[in-house]
Amino acid sequence: MKRRTFIKYAATAAIGLSAFGIIKTLYADAPAGEVMDNVSGTDSGTVSGTVSGTLTIYSGRNEKLIGPLIEQIKAAGMDIQVRYGETAQLAATILEEGANSPAHLYFAQDAGALGALSKEGRLLKIPDYLLEKVEPGFRSPKGEWMGITGRARVVDYNINLVKSEELPESIWGLTDPKWGNGKIGWAPTNGSFQAFVTAFRVLEGDAKAKDWLKGIQANKPQVYPGNTPIVAALGKGEIHVGLVNNYYLGQFKKENPDFPVAHHYTRGDAGSMINVAGVGILDTAKNTKLAESFIDKMLGRDAQMYFATQTGEYPLIKGVDVTGNQKPLSEIKQPDIDLSNLHDLRGTLDLLNDVGVL
Repeated sequence: MKRRTFIKYAATAAIGLSAFGIIKTLYADAPAGEVMDNVSGTDSGTVSGTVSGTLTIYSGRNEKLIGPLIEQIKAAGMDIQVRYGETAQLAATILEEGANSPAHLYFAQDAGALGALSKEGRLLKIPDYLLEKVEPGFRSPKGEWMGITGRARVVDYNINLVKSEELPESIWGLTDPKWGNGKIGWAPTNGSFQAFVTAFRVLEGDAKAKDWLKGIQANKPQVYPGNTPIVAALGKGEIHVGLVNNYYLGQFKKENPDFPVAHHYTRGDAGSMINVAGVGILDTAKNTKLAESFIDKMLGRDAQMYFATQTGEYPLIKGVDVTGNQKPLSEIKQPDIDLSNLHDLRGTLDLLNDVGVL
């Protein structure tokens, strides 16, 4: 995907869409939480000793989310410079800068953006000792990017308005007229929703994805700008079900344990996809050991515990469990999908516009 393609879609940002169709980072309204006592790497096979030099990170993840972790690593002796921005815009910048890019490591909010840079040949192979810390489904088949945390697509519902047994096992069930008249809430301009639609296209094809979108439209869903407003609306009873990511509900539950909303997981379709926030080492990295050391620390127990307890994301290393009332990854019936194939968000934008959702 060349720079001109990004520019074309970046122009759409004026009406709420970015180059990849992602208008905000997925964590723009996620709390920073508290920082753990220290950030350490994992154990055997990791980068050891002092690694000198400056690591330059282009981060599509929000500063209030990962900033505290990065400050801890800097305090431990690593020199780090971070450029924050939207995932798609930073990917476009990396392509434009080419061999002159000062970036060494790209920290993206979703696998699709990483897949796009991999497709353009801009990512280096990550060492096996790091790749092996996460399951194969959460890393590039070519070893060029890997997930740091996971997030699940869920159907959240108001427990006072909907019985759990009434919820469909398939995302297709929401096209049933019984979910009509504004009972559904969705956020078509949100990046996580668009990644979900991209996964739908990969799994079932454009024609079926179009049929599903039309089916939901026929039920007159209520439109929201993002996940947090959907969950808030569920709590107020404005809608019965909402299409969101898993980690938003936890923040409402922290403030009000009796908040009347729960997760529902579909089985084996795009509605239960696990996407990742992940990293890739750029071909402009002058010292790959620095980048490897940073990745190692992000996969350390301290950092993974921080993500699990403070942001509600899924830790991807063994030995750190998800917290709260969320299903473990092993219990979610995920679709069989290569997350690298989520790079075609341009096609998703075209589809959403064609159907009239945007």
